[in-house]
Amino acid sequence: MGFFDWFRPKPPPAIPAALWQQTLARYDFLAALTVDEQKRLKTLAEEFLASKEFTTGGGLVLSDEICVTIAAQGCLPILQLGLSAYSGWVGIVVYPDEFVVRRAIHDDDGIVHEYDDVLAGEAWAGGPLILSWRDVQLAGQEPDAASDDSDDGTDDDGGGPGYNVVIHEFAHKLDMLNGEVDGIPALHSGLDEASWDAVFLAAFDDFCRRVDSGEETIIDPYAASEEGEFFAVFSEAFFLLPEVVDREYPELYTLFCRYYRQDPLSRSAKPTIAASTAVS
Repeated sequence: MGFFDWFRPKPPPAIPAALWQQTLARYDFLAALTVDEQKRLKTLAEEFLASKEFTTGGGLVLSDEICVTIAAQGCLPILQLGLSAYSGWVGIVVYPDEFVVRRAIHDDDGIVHEYDDVLAGEAWAGGPLILSWRDVQLAGQEPDAASDDSDDGTDDDGGGPGYNVVIHEFAHKLDMLNGEVDGIPALHSGLDEASWDAVFLAAFDDFCRRVDSGEETIIDPYAASEEGEFFAVFSEAFFLLPEVVDREYPELYTLFCRYYRQDPLSRSAKPTIAASTAVS
């Protein structure tokens, strides 16, 4: 063995074919990828797992299933952007269910008010990404199905066809790549901030108007809370409910296609998982 062989980076460990196929089959939005896209996603997920550190809290035991499920969903948004889009952070903390974060705010009189915030996920700038494993499993499922699939004995409906806490929090990480969470991710060539703002803010203002008027929207009304949440929630919908985004905000859908370099509408609505040779 030569001297430089000691410093040659080792390839990331391969995800077992059976576990990978099980992961794709469980989530329609992954199963709908073309075979070539599934292969690319698997390679990207393996590189992701080799570059990040997973830990757990709340008594949850870390497993390959947890790591691979999060990696597969989290790498979908960067399928055509590459792993560098998730640079600048390493840690992923997974809790068995929703977790509590203690908050403190100052009112206009300078008085500090503390409260508990119950969360399914949170992304810290320059720090870890925190997820509820239960909510990770609810991704894209109909409420009744999500309840049936739960293994924790609860009857919480949760989920919904456009719900994906992993994509939501990973979208925040994309937003953070160029600074504050403001709904403007680091834009690659072919996109500029002025054209992004023109389309993005028009859609945001219209969605806020609809929510404020009391309209029941298919897409989570939480998107109206601020621009950063609008980007994260609509990123969830872009991958899970592309027909809704395209129908309600076609210019925004086209903008997201250009940014993510993907067109979820072009994928079959039915699973395209091939034999194990296609995902090994």
